[in-house]
Amino acid sequence: MERTERTERGERQRVAVAGASGLIGGALTRSLTADGHLVVRLVRREPRGADEVRWDPEAGRVDAAGLEGCTAVVNLAGAGVGDRRWTPAYKERLRAGRVEGTRALAEAVAALDTPPRVFVNGSAMGYYGPTGDRAVDESAPAGTGFLPELCVAWEGAAAPAARAGIRTVFVRTGLVVARDGGAWARLFPLFKAGLGGRLGDGRQYWSYIALHDEVAAIRHLLDRADLSGPFNLTAPEPLTNREITAAMGRVLRRPTLCAVPAPVLRAVLGEMSGDVLGSQRVVPKRLLESGFVFAFPGIEDALRAAL
Repeated sequence: MERTERTERGERQRVAVAGASGLIGGALTRSLTADGHLVVRLVRREPRGADEVRWDPEAGRVDAAGLEGCTAVVNLAGAGVGDRRWTPAYKERLRAGRVEGTRALAEAVAALDTPPRVFVNGSAMGYYGPTGDRAVDESAPAGTGFLPELCVAWEGAAAPAARAGIRTVFVRTGLVVARDGGAWARLFPLFKAGLGGRLGDGRQYWSYIALHDEVAAIRHLLDRADLSGPFNLTAPEPLTNREITAAMGRVLRRPTLCAVPAPVLRAVLGEMSGDVLGSQRVVPKRLLESGFVFAFPGIEDALRAAL
């Protein structure tokens, strides 16, 4: 199978995407397809066409033959961290989908006769754990706790691809500002109804990124053959929850008086409340150094883009 062919836009790439039905994966798939690239989706059911490949991430199985000819593989699969309370069973589901799925995919591409040029693996700013007011870039060590440990194992599972000489990139994504998924899919309706407000004392930093910039950054990392390793996908200047709450009020022209006390969040969310109340001031040093330009660096621009 030929790896590429020429189009009016230049090289037409064949890109495999795991997690193509998710918020980021879906947006990335639409962006690639719009530019004439062929996207191969990894699916858990029986494939319905040549553009689908069967896999079972929790069981660590993937139909490697379907990945032949791909120039790039992007792994964004995994159950949503904030979708449910962190019970022991759900923690295991989060771990299995990310770690076992990544390992199976990395081993599959490493064994191909003609492996892809690049393997982009999802990760999260949760890698660093709570950082308080301290700004951290990609040189900072991993934190402690469930999320940092999950991110370390998630990234480590991609080792077979790196050992095979495939350029391997980790995207440590922040809070994605989008209307139809992620944290803001829950925040927008509340704020539109006039029920929005700060969470806890509001002094915790939230490192966010517009969905448009998230996709553009992943494509930037796909195209740049000189880039590998971890990249923080967050806007250049993180803001506190209090500042973001105020921006939401200005953009939506609604009051923001309904603060949620920290004890209530802990009672409702359990262990996951630490992720909401914890402060993560994460900056995209390596992404900026690589020449990437954000289209929506400010929170109000990101909010308006989402709406």
